Amino acid sequence: MDSAGKEREAVQLMAEAEKRVKGSHSFLRGLFGGNTRVEEACEMYTRAANMFKIAKNWSAAGNAFCQAAKLHMQLQSKHDSATSFVDAGNAYKKADPQEAINCLNAAIDIYTDMGRFTIAAKHHITIAEIYEAELVDIEKAIAHYEQAADYYKGEESNSSANKCLLKVAAYAAQLEQYQKAIEIYEQVGTNTMDNPLLKYSAKEYFFKAALCHFIVDELNAKLALEKYEEMFPAFTDSRECKLLKKLLEAHEEQNSEAYTEAV
Repeated sequence: MDSAGKEREAVQLMAEAEKRVKGSHSFLRGLFGGNTRVEEACEMYTRAANMFKIAKNWSAAGNAFCQAAKLHMQLQSKHDSATSFVDAGNAYKKADPQEAINCLNAAIDIYTDMGRFTIAAKHHITIAEIYEAELVDIEKAIAHYEQAADYYKGEESNSSANKCLLKVAAYAAQLEQYQKAIEIYEQVGTNTMDNPLLKYSAKEYFFKAALCHFIVDELNAKLALEKYEEMFPAFTDSRECKLLKKLLEAHEEQNSEAYTEAV
């Protein structure tokens, strides 16, 4: 069957599912098998959604998955409802980013209610990526990365939390929120410098923190560099540390020359 045929069949399934739902609300049907009709409607909405996906009608697919999600919730099937909301979000991503976010937020609410914080964090990252790429709202992307990091920390998934925090730090630096960026880079650097597998990344984080200091205040950068060397001796011999020292020296010379000329 071609795409147009699949779409027609999907529309018919949607209409039939709606009839099942309406039928389940009648008094006698409610007494005798009302839930069965709702379950059948759920299945029809899901089948219709998949047919709309084949036809690349992403908005219609998202809507059909949403209908299935609401019915799953009516049936007290939280996991199936969350899964359908995620499917809806993935479909809407291709056509309506804001509606995708709405669906993913609905899934997150269910997962957090169930105590599934790692999965909720994963979907917060997806929302952050939509704000980055589609809606270009960096402040909101930051908020979702921060929430994901918070959930990962709560579940002791520190590596995943650090990845989210590093995204926040990079954006904070872009937005000239240097103090926020410094705090995160220092935090992640401190967390990784004692880990045999991650300690080589620590020098990069201390380097970025020092650069942010350098932009704000040269003296602070110098003091920070001394602190990082004391905390993490391996940093001293790194290329990053040597480059920072050259930058500071060059800046001091420039300031000295400017002072001499002024005098």
